[in-house]
Amino acid sequence: MQHHILAASRPWYEGMSERLYKTTGDIFHSVTTPDELSAMDIEAVQPRYIFVPHWSWRLPESIWNHYETIIFHMTDLPFGRGGSPLQNLIARGFTETKITALRCGAELDAGPIYEKVPLSLLGSAEEIFLRAAAQIEIMILSILQNTSEPVPQQGKPVFFARRTPKDGNIADLTTLAAVYDHIRMLDAEGYPPAFLHAGPLHLAFKRAVLRHGRVEADVTITLAEEDSNA
Repeated sequence: MQHHILAASRPWYEGMSERLYKTTGDIFHSVTTPDELSAMDIEAVQPRYIFVPHWSWRLPESIWNHYETIIFHMTDLPFGRGGSPLQNLIARGFTETKITALRCGAELDAGPIYEKVPLSLLGSAEEIFLRAAAQIEIMILSILQNTSEPVPQQGKPVFFARRTPKDGNIADLTTLAAVYDHIRMLDAEGYPPAFLHAGPLHLAFKRAVLRHGRVEADVTITLAEEDSNA
């Protein structure tokens, strides 16, 4: 029996540690915040792997330099290094991508690669993240069973900039397809939704559908000054 750490900050990874334990017999110590990770006595745990499916913070060198730390990135690396991969891909018109499992190192998203699997980008962001979580669980099992070394990335890197809440404004979009994509790519728990201003009002959109020459979506209307992301 081995010990591992599973660092995942989003709700779609709840229960993964327990499922992996039932499948492998290994112990997976789950953490969801940097404070939880800092409070853990990692030296006492002595993890064989630290798996990082979805994490919004940089991991300290004291962790990845001493323990084999594997992150999962939603692009076909070295294409798409950097932040907000799902949103950047959809904004560029991609309908599919790959999840890359790579070793964490000093340079962002530049480590050697264990494996890649395909992923559809259809549906809302939450639906995509749920599909990704299911694939990542399978990838973790594959990595545990396959002890081969990761291989260096090949090709010229393409970098993505991390998106901010202000990038959710749909005011400058000119096609219904672009509006639909913008709403769905931000439609997940914990993500600021796509929005539009109408005078003093802030309109936030979720659950978009594109059909019959129109976009239908749920809208929440607040006063713009009440929304710090406006």
